[in-house]
Amino acid sequence: MFTIGLTGGIATGKSTVSAILRNLGAFVVDADRIAREIVLPGQPAHRDIVAHFGPEVLAPDGQLNRPWLAERIFSDPVQRQFLNQFTHPRVLERIEAIMGELAAADYHLPVVLDIPLLIEAGLAKTVSQVWLVVTDAETQLKRLMQRDGLSEAEAKLRIAAQMPLVEKARYAHCLIDNGGCLHDTEQMVRKQWQAAVSLAKKV
Repeated sequence: MFTIGLTGGIATGKSTVSAILRNLGAFVVDADRIAREIVLPGQPAHRDIVAHFGPEVLAPDGQLNRPWLAERIFSDPVQRQFLNQFTHPRVLERIEAIMGELAAADYHLPVVLDIPLLIEAGLAKTVSQVWLVVTDAETQLKRLMQRDGLSEAEAKLRIAAQMPLVEKARYAHCLIDNGGCLHDTEQMVRKQWQAAVSLAKKV
């Protein structure tokens, strides 16, 4: 099965590209959505996170207090690694199950695996192509500050916690520049999608 690993840096606009692909008819497996599902109350990952971080990690309704958790993991690589250990294997297990269902249904179009940490998790070699969504540093910083209501220092800390885009680009088969207008991004994605569909027919 032909797979596209869609990834990017924080606030580069990966969700925008993912939405464009859906509109083009792509089946998108959203790792972020799966990650949210596996940490719901009652799930094993939820219990592991509470056991490690303590009751402070919970909001009054029993859900994870995401702002509290984000503050800790973005300022402490060790704690971030603990969280990844609790969630990543379970996300991958769910993705593998979905891929198995698609294969059983004889699905032929490229499958888009929307995984923010695709490269960091060592998954770049498991997909047919890596598509990296990029933007210039100034735009990325501005978008992150506006999106999450962060100060410039907080936003820079979160960007610095990720692998630099320049380094990620070494793994990419395709760069999607999302620093301009939406129309330009759509045209770029459409062209790359059509090429991927053609390649998938040969697999």
